[in-house]
Amino acid sequence: MPTDPVAIARELIRCRSVTPDEGGALAYLQGLLSRAGFEVHRAVFAEPGAAPVDNLYARIGTSRPNLLFAGHTDVVPPGNESAWSHPPFAGEIAGNRLYGRGAVDMKGGIACFAAAAIDYLATHDGKPNGSISLLITCDEESVAVNGTVKLLKWAAERGESFDHCILGEPSNVEVLGDTIKAGRRGSLNGALIVTGRQGHVAYPERADNPIRGLMSLMAALQAPLDEGSEHFSPSHLEFTSVDVGNTTVNLIPGEARARFNVRYNDRHSQTAIKTLIEHCAKAAAGGRVHYSLEWQPSNADVFVTKPGPFTELAVAAIADITGRQPKLSTSGGTSDARFIKNYCPVLEFGLVGQTMHQTDESTPVQDLVTLTAIYRRIVEKYFG
Repeated sequence: MPTDPVAIARELIRCRSVTPDEGGALAYLQGLLSRAGFEVHRAVFAEPGAAPVDNLYARIGTSRPNLLFAGHTDVVPPGNESAWSHPPFAGEIAGNRLYGRGAVDMKGGIACFAAAAIDYLATHDGKPNGSISLLITCDEESVAVNGTVKLLKWAAERGESFDHCILGEPSNVEVLGDTIKAGRRGSLNGALIVTGRQGHVAYPERADNPIRGLMSLMAALQAPLDEGSEHFSPSHLEFTSVDVGNTTVNLIPGEARARFNVRYNDRHSQTAIKTLIEHCAKAAAGGRVHYSLEWQPSNADVFVTKPGPFTELAVAAIADITGRQPKLSTSGGTSDARFIKNYCPVLEFGLVGQTMHQTDESTPVQDLVTLTAIYRRIVEKYFG
């Protein structure tokens, strides 16, 4: 009898694994995978200033190729639980939809690739023609320092290597089978600080209002930073907050600052995009505005998995099951694919992401069944 991905998803949703808490989700998966013959390991990582994080790595088989499925069981907080039409951690089914925090992002995806792997093994004497691995963290929705990035390093130090990876993030936009994420833009946070001279608003000639300079630099930096590339849209900078720390209405402040985020494409490295922004700011300041830029460390570098045999295999499997030709996309935010790409080519394919992080997050039950069939077809083609 086929493994039921809906039942697995419901059990995972019932685990209150709000990031970075494990909440019982990894313990459930450990039991499920162990019974299917996987060798399962748990690894806890910690560092000062960040909560300890529990992680899971499972593998069956000892030979190459090693196909990796990756994901996270941690979820964002549900917010006001009374606003949900179905309790966020009950895993209820209503109107042919499964409701709950993580149904889409991404306990549903984990349930599907776990079910697909187990079913494949059941029809192949419990052994793949190579190896199947699962890498699951509880730290994707948080600061992402004690999860996938360290689990990959831990696995590599044990001699583990991976040939290709499917990350089960909710990649589809409208319907299952419309989109594969084949890359991600780089992400970089910073602050623009303009200094002036404090003074009384009645005597502006005695002061230098930094807000004016900040506005002119903000206007200049919000223009597109390039024209895009073959795989990516134009790089851009967006301001997310402005603060002068001033509660007095008749006081010209001495400093004004604005925080921003940059999403950049593969025409730039992290160093190059900083240099470009610094050049744009200098040109806009024209020697008249006194400013500085502060940068925050970032582990979200740009990458793209270029079309090749693995991409063609995934596209063919999706077309076999859904009849759709998925678009290869690099839009959206960041994910743990930014870490995995350092170890092997990675594609992101999961459920439809329309309700992720929302009240009443949910997915059609049929999508769970269909996604499992797609993953199963990918595994069959991969080891075929």
